[in-house]
Parts: sequence; C-alpha cells; structure tokens
Amino acid sequence: MLRRQDVGHRVVVRRIVGSRGGRTLFSDSLGELVALSETELTIATSGGTVRVPLDEVHRAKRVPPTRRPTAADVIAAELAANEAWPAPVQESQGGWLLRAAGGWTGRANSALPIGDPDRPLPAAVDAVDAWYRAHDLPPRMNVPLPLAAPVNAELDARGWAVAPLVLFQTAPVTAILEAAPERQDLPGVRHRDRITDDWLAVTAARKGTPPPVARQLLTAVPETAFLEVYGDEGTPIAITRATVTGNGEWLGVSLVDVLPEHRRRGLGSHLVRAAARWGQEVGARRAFLQVEEQNTAAVAMYGRLGFGTHHTYLTRTAAS
Repeated sequence: MLRRQDVGHRVVVRRIVGSRGGRTLFSDSLGELVALSETELTIATSGGTVRVPLDEVHRAKRVPPTRRPTAADVIAAELAANEAWPAPVQESQGGWLLRAAGGWTGRANSALPIGDPDRPLPAAVDAVDAWYRAHDLPPRMNVPLPLAAPVNAELDARGWAVAPLVLFQTAPVTAILEAAPERQDLPGVRHRDRITDDWLAVTAARKGTPPPVARQLLTAVPETAFLEVYGDEGTPIAITRATVTGNGEWLGVSLVDVLPEHRRRGLGSHLVRAAARWGQEVGARRAFLQVEEQNTAAVAMYGRLGFGTHHTYLTRTAAS
C-alpha cells in the first residue's frame, strides 16, 4: 500500500470496480499521487484527476519516473527558484543559503540546505537556528527531498514542526503551449514589466495586504512580467507573476490567483499559458512552479498543462 512519502511520485493503482460471473473486475490508473488521506487517494492522470476510496484499492505501488532528476538537477532547479523569489537578506553557510525577508512568505525566510554546509550536520542546524533567532525570525528550513533526506531526519530528531508537502513541478515551455490552446472566449492577458496596486490588490484579497518588503522581493528579478486579466468592471480579476532565471533557462510561475467569483472559467490555465508564451519569447526552455500537494485542484490543473513533479520539499520550523 502507498504511504505519505509516495505523494508527488508516479504510481499505479488497481481498483476494484465490480464483479461479473463470479470474477472481480479491476481498473488501473497510472499517474502522480497528489494526495493521500485516511479514506482515499487522489491521482493526477493524463485524463484528469481520479479519486479512489481506499476500501476499493486492490493493489497500489510506486513506479519509476521516466527520468529521475540527479542531485545536480535538483540543486540547479532550486537555485533558479531562489533567484526567482530573492530574499533581500541572504548569506551562505557553505553550500547552504540562509534567507530573510522580514517574515513575508516561508520561502524567503527559510534556509535552503543544498550542498555541503562546511561543518557537521548537527552544528550546521545549530548555526541555522542561531542565525534566524538573531534576525528575530523563527528558525525555518525548506528541505528538498530526497536530496536533503539526512537534514530532514536530523530535524525530525529535534522535533521541528512540518508543514504540508510541497511539489516542485516542472514542464517544457513548449509542452505547456501545446497543452493549452489559446482561448478566444476569455479576456486577453495584459503584460506589465512593473507591479501595480491593482495587481497587488488581487493577491491581497487572499493573502492580506503585503508589506513593503513584498514589493521589493517581487520586483527584484530583471526579467519579470506581471500578468493580469481584467473584468468588465475595469480591474484585474486574475493575476500571475512570471520570471526568467537560471541563466535564462527557467521560467518561474508564481502567485497564480483568481478572484473567487471568477473561478472555474479556465482563467488560471489562461494565465499560465500567457506566462509560457512570454517566457518562450525571452528564451526560457523549462518552467517551474511550487504547489502544496494538498491543493489537489491546482495540481490537477498543472498536470493538464504538462507539469510533473521534479522533486518535493518540506518546510520545517523549530519549536519556539
């Protein structure tokens, strides 16, 4: 049977669907395990999202990915993501990065343990703990898996809290464009190279009013586009942010946000497609985004656009 650590990986599930002539009938689903609860599992397949009650599962197992990313692949992707979400305060601890942004977002206020920290692991974690406390922030780490599994085990032993698993997903830019034909029935997407108060207002509706450091972080990447879809009232109803980092290789998609009253129209996919078109125009070949595994609706949407899980990470926070 599958376990929580299988979330984010390709699996095959054989489901009992009935019986005929005294024989049990089965149906197989192959895809990415995006959620696993006490009662059901959810798989993102090429044909859409499939939810299977656990009492209907006959057999389930993880299957090898088409290509397992190497440690170097994971580090390169994580560094491109760090460039795309650049904390204003960053220091190196060997190969680890310590990042602070006044507490705004977990990504910008957590250590990234990739590479050698230049000291024994327990001492490295002690140093991270001290650094964040000196910056009046809770000690926090974003732990890529399986790359930094030893770090995760050390934090388990220390009793650090764990947040929901995050899927680091990637797709070729061309695959996104092929998977999402341009929608003529939706309003056009506007591109800006500067952030506006109207753009911020959409994300503020869900996340609250962003502090000044947010504007600094969101605008720090030279190649950035702020994408918007406007409604009939003349204000944005959906937004996203796109960046190009990693020596021009990686398109980063973040803050895909649609106002609640305008959801289920395909605006999220519409925006991601526009971001992919912009990224292609400035030379990016691969795209990435980060999404919580429990956000099954978003994971399913991204799956339809050609995204798959490259690796995962856990955000760990020290006890106060």
